Amino acid sequence: MTRMMTIVLMSAGFAAVVTASSNIDLSTIPPRDGVQLTIYNSEDLTLVRETRTVTFKKGMNPLQFSWANTLIDPSSVELRFKTNADQLEVLDTTFPHDKPQMLYWNVRSELDGDAQVEVTYFTSGISWAADYVCTSDPQEERMRFEGFVRITNQSGEDYENAQVRMVVGTINLVEKVRELAQRGLIGEEDRLEYERGRRPVSKMVDEVRRDLSMELKAGMAVAESAAAPKEIVKQGLSEYFLFTVEGTETIRNTWSKRMRLFQGLQVPFRIQYRFRPQEYGPQMVRMFLLRNDRESDLGTTPLPDGIVRLYRDNGRDGLSMLVQQCIRYVPIGQEIELNLGVDPEVIHEWVKLASRRDNFWFRRHDVEVYYSPQQGHQVEIRDTVAGWDEHQSWVERIRNYRNKPVNVEIRRQFAGDVLFRSDLAPTLYDYQSPQFASTIEPGQKRDLAYDLTFRQGRNQKQNRVTLEER
Repeated sequence: MTRMMTIVLMSAGFAAVVTASSNIDLSTIPPRDGVQLTIYNSEDLTLVRETRTVTFKKGMNPLQFSWANTLIDPSSVELRFKTNADQLEVLDTTFPHDKPQMLYWNVRSELDGDAQVEVTYFTSGISWAADYVCTSDPQEERMRFEGFVRITNQSGEDYENAQVRMVVGTINLVEKVRELAQRGLIGEEDRLEYERGRRPVSKMVDEVRRDLSMELKAGMAVAESAAAPKEIVKQGLSEYFLFTVEGTETIRNTWSKRMRLFQGLQVPFRIQYRFRPQEYGPQMVRMFLLRNDRESDLGTTPLPDGIVRLYRDNGRDGLSMLVQQCIRYVPIGQEIELNLGVDPEVIHEWVKLASRRDNFWFRRHDVEVYYSPQQGHQVEIRDTVAGWDEHQSWVERIRNYRNKPVNVEIRRQFAGDVLFRSDLAPTLYDYQSPQFASTIEPGQKRDLAYDLTFRQGRNQKQNRVTLEER
């Protein structure tokens, strides 16, 4: 192994020999009974909770914890007794000056026998990433939607048969756990703060630790058998969503492991062609739209950020790659929008039919033409245009060369005081952006017509689009 993180009980008369690769006789190292990883991606933070069975003798028992070559935050290490807590007491915590990656708990015991202890701490270097594989049927009506999670361990520590939990949410830390772990030796001031019950890490770490401790005590029903089928259990928290893999997984240092998150076998979706220059550029694009809800066979939890790979079954035992796209966090009930780009079989043009101006508003003022000593100032009265209306007639021309109807949505943005007249039942997306939709039958062309009136100069009364039925 590339690290050395141990917990050791040293009895009287036993000398511990500490090196970079070994602590003491391996027979004295109590193995883990269980370990749980709760991984926060947003701040490279993982809460580790491990349990071990330790044999105590009556009297003083020095209990040693070492984290050499790992990314454990030493200030976050805590010890509690799960059994026989009334017979065991931690008197103090000591950081040896000459052993910067080690601490000792002095435990006073009235017990002569075994007790289960629990050690919790924060580490960094463990991360997870979601990805999704979607396969459309040949008719492009339903798809198989599979979610996966890949866990990568660069913490310096192996975690065997670990229960893995992943948190979807964002936290903010003043100090990074990785920086604290790599800092090495804890200074005298930090040691005093630790022994007084305060942590040298940020207040936010303490708050997260407290929240996570409450979650851990609440617990969830998780199968203990490693052979049990893997399943993601979701739990809604006040600020985060928690995904728990049923059973246990071995997460070795420097390894990555990919596990299934969920799957929807018959997920309905719809296809829409969109023209939104502000979002997709100057061309119409083809979109696959599906909703994250129970009715769509996608469950009832948010979907983490991840990469979506979309394929289509070509009906000949093969797949065609349609698009690879990153998606952001998708809340419950929100649509997942997959942009397939321009479709050469659906052509869009914007055609200007007519333009004219009227409703002029003139401003009359005196203008000095010339001056001479004999005639003095020569002044003329002139009128200048201070306001007018500009009228334009446009069509959005759509040609559908596909063998099925296509649904088209147009959204344009106009600045200024604009009157939008049409019989297309438009709505306003925002105060400057009218939008409307239509269906074009296979092999057909359709002109979606509307008139625009731009009030210019003194005629302008507001800065927004007004809709009017033509």
